[in-house]
Amino acid sequence: MRLYCLSGDLAKPCYIITFKGLRIMLDCGLTEQTVLNFLPLPFVQSLKWSNLPNFVPSRDHDPQMDGELKDCCGRVFVDSTPEFNLPMDKMLDFSEVDVILISNYLNMLALPYITENTGFKGKVYATEPTLQIGRFFLEELVDYIEVSPKACTARLWKEKLHLLPSPLSEAFRAKKWRTIFSLKDVQGSLSKVTIMGYDEKLDILGAFIATPVSSGYCLGSSNWVLSTAHEKICYVSGSSTLTTHPRPINQSALKHADVLIMTGLTQAPTVNPDTKLGELCMNVALTIRNNGSALIPCYPSGVVYDLFECLTQNLENAGLNNVPMFFISPVADSSLAYSNILAEWLSSAKQNKVYLPDDPFPHAFYLRNNKLKHYNHVFSEGFSKDFRQPCVVFCGHPSLRFGDAVHFIEMWGNNPNNSIIFTEPDFPYLQVLAPFQPLAMKAFYCPIDTSLNYQQANKLIKELKPNVLVIPEAYTKPHPSAPNLFIEQPDKKIITFKCGEIIRLPLKRKLDRIYITSELAQKISPREVAAGVTFSTLTGVLQVKDKVHCIQPCADSIKEETSSSTSAPTKEDVLKNVKYEYGSIDVEAVMKRLTQDGFSNIKLDRTGGALTLNLVNEDTVIKFEDNETHIICGGKPTTRLKLRDTIMKCLQSF
Repeated sequence: MRLYCLSGDLAKPCYIITFKGLRIMLDCGLTEQTVLNFLPLPFVQSLKWSNLPNFVPSRDHDPQMDGELKDCCGRVFVDSTPEFNLPMDKMLDFSEVDVILISNYLNMLALPYITENTGFKGKVYATEPTLQIGRFFLEELVDYIEVSPKACTARLWKEKLHLLPSPLSEAFRAKKWRTIFSLKDVQGSLSKVTIMGYDEKLDILGAFIATPVSSGYCLGSSNWVLSTAHEKICYVSGSSTLTTHPRPINQSALKHADVLIMTGLTQAPTVNPDTKLGELCMNVALTIRNNGSALIPCYPSGVVYDLFECLTQNLENAGLNNVPMFFISPVADSSLAYSNILAEWLSSAKQNKVYLPDDPFPHAFYLRNNKLKHYNHVFSEGFSKDFRQPCVVFCGHPSLRFGDAVHFIEMWGNNPNNSIIFTEPDFPYLQVLAPFQPLAMKAFYCPIDTSLNYQQANKLIKELKPNVLVIPEAYTKPHPSAPNLFIEQPDKKIITFKCGEIIRLPLKRKLDRIYITSELAQKISPREVAAGVTFSTLTGVLQVKDKVHCIQPCADSIKEETSSSTSAPTKEDVLKNVKYEYGSIDVEAVMKRLTQDGFSNIKLDRTGGALTLNLVNEDTVIKFEDNETHIICGGKPTTRLKLRDTIMKCLQSF
């Protein structure tokens, strides 16, 4: 078994494992940090970004590259449609992938790149919330970029990376970056997804039984258990042991794995999510008291549901319950509505509300009472009429390179009473704000990442007790912001890997399961050969299909007899007549049988524990040992064969 690492983004993994000729892709995360190298896409043309000076390299300047790079606030940005870094496609052809298993909706954003226009013919499996919420993320991404199109795409700068300043000079695989897929590609890729429920078992072409189990991270998020009759592999990605709105993690299903692959640990290991949530609420309240408005860049699902609930309660306690909240996203309506019909995927506390009956999430109540309002865009009908300040706005995209958040930064950026609060850890907030400088509005970084931190991961690994732990190499090294944080399991065998590496997993199949048909099973006649030990012969045809081994009865051979000749026996006929001898030899019975078969002048010799029969007339000696019988014949070969058959008749057979 081998593991291919196709992505260097620890939070957006993409791996392939190969086993028995089968290729299984584990997640297909999309690295979005590359968009930070591009200028923002405003809804309305901005004078600031339209009048930026071109960047000119100090040497080897190519005039054709003029206009592709802009100098902005001391940094160089690409003036083009944002591009994304895909999983590596040269290690294995995507058309050869048999199955894709998705762990959560954040790890499926590269799916259209993998399944569309690549010759992909495999199958994709995910839970229902992963599919539906993943659809929201993909549709929002396409809408944000297509609503603010660029006239042309810059490409020549990728040939001059060595001449560019940092961070463009360190761009990883820049020539492989791709612009956003189309909505048609999104629909095509999602049509290939088959929905699965927690603990549902799936036979993957006879090689594995795949089972998704709750990971506790987000709605529908799952860890995958790949098991056979003799092996067990667990893939743990994006998991949480904290108590939030999703169903809790299922640890028991992950215990005692032969191989445990772990990734997707927190991107903010030094902070406590609860502490940062409290800081967010405090910063919003202070902003509102200063007659300012708060902007919270966010994704269309996930932590934003908890923010609605906690922030509303906090503002009410602070006497600011009349402050309007706006949720702006092309999929806002679908996201809010869908979250309230997912009872089976929620925590017990949320499920109990459904049975009262009540809304599992309070944002349904806020919508009915106009405390929370949602719109597709800032230019949507009714928004201008309802919009008033001070307020709290939730909108995308967290990268601030496209989406309605760009509009609000331009509108509020010059007022120091306003604030922007970052909660998503996917993007370094200082790099996010770089093209908007100088910025008067206050910026707060309150990353809320509920996935496993290093202490929780170490504790979980000890409880799961895997034989072998497989993790990215970066997890075994001290974290840059906290030298004492890393994965340390001295009692475990640890295998590490890096982006672009192929590693061999210590899983060698020595046995395989074989099925027999009911017709053949009825013909089995066990024979006891020792106390508690029974044997039986089985003659049939071994059929292997989709890596499932099955023994079927031999087909009845058709024999056509003619007056001149008969057909030769088939291989199956020969096999049916084979006998297997067992047991110990009774020398007295052998002598009696030899006499009956015409042998005379037989002498028995006992020397120590060995017995020897001397057949004087045939110049032959038969030696009987504990586990062997030797016929030493000096006469005709036919005599030896006759003696062999005589001895075999003295044994039991089946």
